[in-house]
Amino acid sequence: MRLTILGCAGSVPGPNTNASGYLLEAEGFLLGLELGNGTLSQLQSLRSPFDLDALVFSHLHPDHCADFGALTVIRRYHPHWPEGRPVRLPVYGPADTEQRLVNLYAPNEPERAETELGDVYEFHPLPTVTPFTIGPFEVTAYEVLHPTPAYGLRISHGGTTFAYTGDTGVCPVLDDLARDVDVLLSEASWTDADDRPLGVHLSGVEAGQLAHRARARRLLLTHVAPWTDRAKIYAEARTTFDGPLELVEQGAIYDI
Repeated sequence: MRLTILGCAGSVPGPNTNASGYLLEAEGFLLGLELGNGTLSQLQSLRSPFDLDALVFSHLHPDHCADFGALTVIRRYHPHWPEGRPVRLPVYGPADTEQRLVNLYAPNEPERAETELGDVYEFHPLPTVTPFTIGPFEVTAYEVLHPTPAYGLRISHGGTTFAYTGDTGVCPVLDDLARDVDVLLSEASWTDADDRPLGVHLSGVEAGQLAHRARARRLLLTHVAPWTDRAKIYAEARTTFDGPLELVEQGAIYDI
Protein backbone atom coordinates (compact mmCIF):
# COMPACT_ATOMS: atom_id res chain seq x y z
CA MET A 1 0.00 0.00 0.00
CA ARG A 2 1.09 3.56 -0.66
CA LEU A 3 -0.15 6.46 1.48
CA THR A 4 -0.09 10.04 0.16
CA ILE A 5 -0.81 13.07 2.34
CA LEU A 6 -3.07 15.61 0.60
CA GLY A 7 -3.48 17.65 3.77
CA CYS A 8 -2.89 17.22 7.49
CA ALA A 9 -3.97 20.39 9.34
CA GLY A 10 -6.45 19.80 12.14
CA SER A 11 -9.88 21.39 12.49
CA VAL A 12 -9.17 24.08 9.87
CA PRO A 13 -6.61 24.49 7.08
CA GLY A 14 -3.43 26.27 8.14
CA PRO A 15 -1.04 28.62 6.33
CA ASN A 16 -0.16 26.78 3.10
CA THR A 17 -1.47 23.55 4.65
CA ASN A 18 -4.71 21.84 3.66
CA ALA A 19 -7.10 20.18 6.05
CA SER A 20 -7.47 16.39 6.21
CA GLY A 21 -7.06 14.33 3.07
CA TYR A 22 -5.19 11.15 2.15
CA LEU A 23 -4.81 8.69 -0.70
CA LEU A 24 -4.25 4.97 -0.23
CA GLU A 25 -3.24 2.97 -3.29
CA ALA A 26 -2.72 -0.72 -4.05
CA GLU A 27 -2.90 -2.77 -7.25
CA GLY A 28 -3.66 0.40 -9.20
CA PHE A 29 -6.78 1.12 -7.10
CA LEU A 30 -6.88 4.65 -5.66
CA LEU A 31 -8.88 5.12 -2.46
CA GLY A 32 -9.50 8.62 -1.12
CA LEU A 33 -9.72 9.06 2.65
CA GLU A 34 -11.35 12.40 3.47
CA LEU A 35 -11.47 15.48 1.21
CA GLY A 36 -11.10 18.48 3.50
CA ASN A 37 -10.49 22.14 2.66
CA GLY A 38 -7.87 22.52 -0.09
CA THR A 39 -7.21 18.84 -0.67
CA LEU A 40 -8.78 18.74 -4.14
CA SER A 41 -6.15 21.25 -5.28
CA GLN A 42 -3.37 19.02 -3.95
CA LEU A 43 -4.98 15.96 -5.55
CA GLN A 44 -5.04 17.69 -8.94
CA SER A 45 -1.34 18.51 -8.63
CA LEU A 46 -0.61 14.78 -8.34
CA ARG A 47 -3.38 12.92 -10.17
CA SER A 48 -6.57 13.45 -12.10
CA PRO A 49 -9.62 13.60 -9.81
CA PHE A 50 -11.08 10.97 -12.13
CA ASP A 51 -8.37 8.56 -10.93
CA LEU A 52 -10.25 8.10 -7.66
CA ASP A 53 -11.84 4.64 -7.52
CA ALA A 54 -13.67 5.18 -4.21
CA LEU A 55 -13.91 7.76 -1.45
CA VAL A 56 -14.36 7.27 2.31
CA PHE A 57 -15.33 9.87 4.89
CA SER A 58 -14.61 9.09 8.54
CA HIS A 59 -17.10 11.82 9.50
CA LEU A 60 -18.65 14.93 8.03
CA HIS A 61 -17.05 17.93 9.71
CA PRO A 62 -15.98 20.44 7.03
CA ASP A 63 -12.25 19.93 7.54
CA HIS A 64 -12.80 16.34 6.34
CA CYS A 65 -15.32 16.79 3.52
CA ALA A 66 -15.51 20.44 2.39
CA ASP A 67 -13.97 19.81 -1.06
CA PHE A 68 -16.64 17.25 -1.94
CA GLY A 69 -18.75 20.06 -3.39
CA ALA A 70 -15.93 21.01 -5.76
CA LEU A 71 -15.38 17.37 -6.72
CA THR A 72 -19.08 17.19 -7.60
CA VAL A 73 -18.73 20.16 -9.96
CA ILE A 74 -15.84 18.38 -11.69
CA ARG A 75 -17.74 15.11 -11.99
CA ARG A 76 -20.85 16.83 -13.36
CA TYR A 77 -19.46 19.54 -15.59
CA HIS A 78 -15.92 18.68 -16.69
CA PRO A 79 -16.00 18.79 -20.51
CA HIS A 80 -13.58 15.88 -21.00
CA TRP A 81 -14.63 12.76 -19.13
CA PRO A 82 -11.81 10.18 -19.35
CA GLU A 83 -12.71 7.25 -21.55
CA GLY A 84 -13.47 4.10 -19.63
CA ARG A 85 -13.88 5.70 -16.20
CA PRO A 86 -17.10 4.78 -14.34
CA VAL A 87 -19.68 7.54 -14.11
CA ARG A 88 -20.63 6.81 -10.48
CA LEU A 89 -17.96 7.00 -7.76
CA PRO A 90 -18.54 4.83 -4.65
CA VAL A 91 -18.67 7.02 -1.53
CA TYR A 92 -18.65 5.54 1.99
CA GLY A 93 -19.43 7.38 5.23
CA PRO A 94 -21.82 7.73 8.17
CA ALA A 95 -25.46 6.81 7.61
CA ASP A 96 -26.54 10.36 6.71
CA THR A 97 -23.68 11.02 4.29
CA GLU A 98 -25.78 11.38 1.15
CA GLN A 99 -28.16 13.98 2.57
CA ARG A 100 -25.39 15.89 4.35
CA LEU A 101 -23.37 16.13 1.14
CA VAL A 102 -26.44 17.17 -0.85
CA ASN A 103 -26.79 20.00 1.69
CA LEU A 104 -23.14 20.94 1.16
CA TYR A 105 -23.52 21.02 -2.61
CA ALA A 106 -26.93 22.75 -2.63
CA PRO A 107 -27.11 25.03 0.42
CA ASN A 108 -30.53 26.66 -0.14
CA GLU A 109 -33.88 24.90 0.12
CA PRO A 110 -35.24 25.29 -3.44
CA GLU A 111 -32.03 23.96 -4.97
CA ARG A 112 -31.65 21.28 -2.31
CA ALA A 113 -35.15 19.96 -2.95
CA GLU A 114 -34.22 19.34 -6.58
CA THR A 115 -30.70 18.00 -5.98
CA GLU A 116 -29.88 14.32 -6.20
CA LEU A 117 -26.29 13.13 -6.53
CA GLY A 118 -26.95 9.57 -7.66
CA ASP A 119 -25.95 10.43 -11.21
CA VAL A 120 -22.27 10.67 -10.23
CA TYR A 121 -22.03 8.84 -6.85
CA GLU A 122 -23.01 5.56 -5.22
CA PHE A 123 -23.48 6.18 -1.48
CA HIS A 124 -22.83 3.40 1.05
CA PRO A 125 -23.15 3.64 4.86
CA LEU A 126 -20.08 2.37 6.66
CA PRO A 127 -20.86 -0.98 8.31
CA THR A 128 -19.29 -1.17 11.76
CA VAL A 129 -16.99 -3.92 13.05
CA THR A 130 -17.83 -6.28 10.17
CA PRO A 131 -15.03 -6.29 7.55
CA PHE A 132 -16.00 -5.34 4.00
CA THR A 133 -14.10 -4.81 0.78
CA ILE A 134 -13.37 -1.70 -1.26
CA GLY A 135 -11.43 -2.71 -4.35
CA PRO A 136 -8.39 -4.72 -3.18
CA PHE A 137 -8.70 -3.49 0.43
CA GLU A 138 -10.32 -5.21 3.39
CA VAL A 139 -11.80 -2.46 5.55
CA THR A 140 -13.17 -2.49 9.08
CA ALA A 141 -14.84 0.65 10.46
CA TYR A 142 -15.00 1.32 14.21
CA GLU A 143 -17.29 3.98 15.67
CA VAL A 144 -15.11 6.32 17.74
CA LEU A 145 -15.74 9.13 20.23
CA HIS A 146 -16.45 12.51 18.62
CA PRO A 147 -19.28 15.06 18.77
CA THR A 148 -20.71 13.78 15.47
CA PRO A 149 -20.93 10.16 14.21
CA ALA A 150 -17.32 9.31 13.37
CA TYR A 151 -15.29 6.25 12.48
CA GLY A 152 -11.75 4.97 12.59
CA LEU A 153 -10.68 2.74 9.72
CA ARG A 154 -8.55 -0.41 9.74
CA ILE A 155 -7.46 -1.29 6.20
CA SER A 156 -5.55 -4.41 5.13
CA HIS A 157 -4.00 -5.56 1.89
CA GLY A 158 -1.50 -8.32 1.10
CA GLY A 159 -0.71 -9.11 4.73
CA THR A 160 -0.11 -5.46 5.70
CA THR A 161 -2.45 -3.43 7.89
CA PHE A 162 -2.95 0.33 8.18
CA ALA A 163 -5.16 2.08 10.73
CA TYR A 164 -6.49 5.63 10.71
CA THR A 165 -8.11 7.03 13.84
CA GLY A 166 -10.11 9.77 12.13
CA ASP A 167 -11.09 12.35 14.74
CA THR A 168 -11.62 10.90 18.20
CA GLY A 169 -11.17 11.26 21.89
CA VAL A 170 -9.77 8.43 23.97
CA CYS A 171 -12.11 5.41 23.85
CA PRO A 172 -11.68 1.63 24.27
CA VAL A 173 -12.38 0.77 20.64
CA LEU A 174 -9.15 2.48 19.53
CA ASP A 175 -7.13 -0.42 20.90
CA ASP A 176 -8.96 -2.85 18.59
CA LEU A 177 -8.61 -0.45 15.68
CA ALA A 178 -4.83 -0.12 16.07
CA ARG A 179 -3.82 -3.54 17.42
CA ASP A 180 -0.56 -4.80 15.81
CA VAL A 181 -0.88 -2.56 12.75
CA ASP A 182 2.09 -1.86 10.52
CA VAL A 183 1.25 1.86 10.37
CA LEU A 184 -1.03 3.89 12.63
CA LEU A 185 -2.07 7.28 11.25
CA SER A 186 -3.33 9.01 14.37
CA GLU A 187 -4.77 12.41 14.96
CA ALA A 188 -3.02 14.50 17.65
CA SER A 189 -4.82 17.81 17.61
CA TRP A 190 -3.52 19.42 20.76
CA THR A 191 -0.97 19.19 23.54
CA ASP A 192 -1.84 17.34 26.72
CA ALA A 193 -3.59 19.30 29.49
CA ASP A 194 -6.26 18.65 32.11
CA ASP A 195 -8.59 21.30 30.70
CA ARG A 196 -8.95 19.74 27.22
CA PRO A 197 -12.59 18.82 26.49
CA LEU A 198 -13.33 15.12 26.65
CA GLY A 199 -14.53 13.09 23.69
CA VAL A 200 -13.20 15.32 20.94
CA HIS A 201 -9.50 14.80 20.08
CA LEU A 202 -6.27 13.13 21.14
CA SER A 203 -3.17 14.81 22.48
CA GLY A 204 0.36 13.85 21.49
CA VAL A 205 0.68 11.92 24.74
CA GLU A 206 -2.54 10.00 24.07
CA ALA A 207 -1.61 9.17 20.47
CA GLY A 208 1.71 7.76 21.68
CA GLN A 209 0.00 5.79 24.44
CA LEU A 210 -2.39 4.29 21.91
CA ALA A 211 0.45 3.22 19.61
CA HIS A 212 2.33 1.72 22.55
CA ARG A 213 -0.66 -0.20 23.92
CA ALA A 214 -1.63 -1.47 20.48
CA ARG A 215 1.95 -2.49 19.57
CA ALA A 216 1.82 -0.45 16.38
CA ARG A 217 5.03 -0.81 14.39
CA ARG A 218 5.05 2.80 13.18
CA LEU A 219 3.20 5.94 14.26
CA LEU A 220 2.37 8.82 11.93
CA LEU A 221 0.86 11.91 13.55
CA THR A 222 -1.64 14.08 11.70
CA HIS A 223 -4.49 16.59 12.24
CA VAL A 224 -2.39 19.00 14.28
CA ALA A 225 -4.31 22.28 14.62
CA PRO A 226 -2.53 25.32 13.10
CA TRP A 227 -2.39 27.01 16.53
CA THR A 228 -0.73 23.96 18.12
CA ASP A 229 3.07 23.63 18.36
CA ARG A 230 3.94 20.64 16.15
CA ALA A 231 7.28 20.14 17.89
CA LYS A 232 5.52 19.79 21.24
CA ILE A 233 3.11 17.23 19.78
CA TYR A 234 6.05 15.17 18.52
CA ALA A 235 7.86 15.48 21.87
CA GLU A 236 4.75 14.36 23.76
CA ALA A 237 4.26 11.31 21.57
CA ARG A 238 7.93 10.39 21.96
CA THR A 239 7.51 10.22 25.76
CA THR A 240 4.93 7.44 25.39
CA PHE A 241 5.96 5.61 22.19
CA ASP A 242 9.53 4.52 21.45
CA GLY A 243 9.02 3.12 17.94
CA PRO A 244 9.34 4.83 14.54
CA LEU A 245 7.50 8.15 14.77
CA GLU A 246 6.85 11.01 12.33
CA LEU A 247 4.73 14.12 12.00
CA VAL A 248 3.29 13.87 8.50
CA GLU A 249 3.78 16.68 6.00
CA GLN A 250 1.53 17.64 3.12
CA GLY A 251 2.77 15.96 -0.06
CA ALA A 252 4.63 13.18 1.79
CA ILE A 253 4.37 9.62 0.47
CA TYR A 254 4.76 6.51 2.63
CA ASP A 255 5.09 2.92 1.47
CA ILE A 256 3.34 0.63 3.94
